[in-house]
Amino acid sequence: MERVRELSEQRGARDVSELPKAHLHLHFTGSMRPATLLELADKYGVRLPDALTEALLGGEPPRLRATDERGWFRFQRLYDAARACLREPEDIRRLVREAAEEDIRDGSRWLEIQVDPTSYAPRLGGLIPALEIILDAVDSARRETGLHMRVLVAANRMKHPLDARTLARLAVRYADRGVVGFGLSNDERRGMARDFDRAFAIAREGGLLSAPHGGELNGPPSVRDCLDDLHANRLGHGVRAAEDPRLLHRLAERGVTCEVCPASNVALGVYEKPEDVPLRTLYEAGVPMALGADDPLLFGSRLAAQYEIARRHHGFTDEELAELARQSVRGSAAPQDVRAGLLADIDAWLAAPPSGAPGRTPLPASRL
Repeated sequence: MERVRELSEQRGARDVSELPKAHLHLHFTGSMRPATLLELADKYGVRLPDALTEALLGGEPPRLRATDERGWFRFQRLYDAARACLREPEDIRRLVREAAEEDIRDGSRWLEIQVDPTSYAPRLGGLIPALEIILDAVDSARRETGLHMRVLVAANRMKHPLDARTLARLAVRYADRGVVGFGLSNDERRGMARDFDRAFAIAREGGLLSAPHGGELNGPPSVRDCLDDLHANRLGHGVRAAEDPRLLHRLAERGVTCEVCPASNVALGVYEKPEDVPLRTLYEAGVPMALGADDPLLFGSRLAAQYEIARRHHGFTDEELAELARQSVRGSAAPQDVRAGLLADIDAWLAAPPSGAPGRTPLPASRL
């Protein structure tokens, strides 16, 4: 984060960590601080993979490439090792509180954290207790930090579609406790989107947003499947839609928000360099975007750094960064009064002089 501030100050640009924004693509275990993971692994005697331990101790993310199944398996192995260190309700509360603290530092005012509660159920007393512990932790973090947090329950493509239906019903049941959406994660090359259409229908009928992953490891057909079969309101990633101009037009026309995670795309080998991520292509086609950090634990950067990538590698001006922040708010499940306050604060960020400029005044307190 200090590096983000330094880059902004060097250019006389506004600090992106002060830009109010919504964070719509953050996975639960992947939000953990590296120091927290190392501490919990030591506490429970969990032997982390050497590649993960060495990366965390060295302050650098592990080397990953998931464009083939072997690479994805390695990524999942590291993720599963980290998840194995979350064993008690207090671990869940700590993770959520720290994720909220990190988001606040990056200017996030609304966070929708994504979780598959079946992954934590064996150690937390079952599926329902696991989700209730997570929701209680989110509620506590919201009170303690002031950050508005909600939960997106995600099914796993690697599991049976009937499991997804169970999760969808559970998500709807807890909509009044902070569940706002239903997703589908893991390797999009496995399992057809239409296999999960009934689960997403249950979620939609229960008033939840549809936000499946698509268009990251697979190309435009994956995006079309999410639109046609799962009636996606948002897309986790969606960047490969840039390869099909007609699909871009369709996304723009429907106002489907793509949760774009630039650092993640590069870390997993979807694109070779930050400048290869098609941020400009999507933006200029009118496709709404919500920049996200995905899994900071494994990819090494959090929310504000994604905006810095847009600035540094794609030439986004402060006006365009502010518009990206607005798009993140419009794509969120935030109620209208919260959206209005956030949009007003984004305008205030843009109206303030850049860092170091005469007469610069602090950003007004959030209206949230």
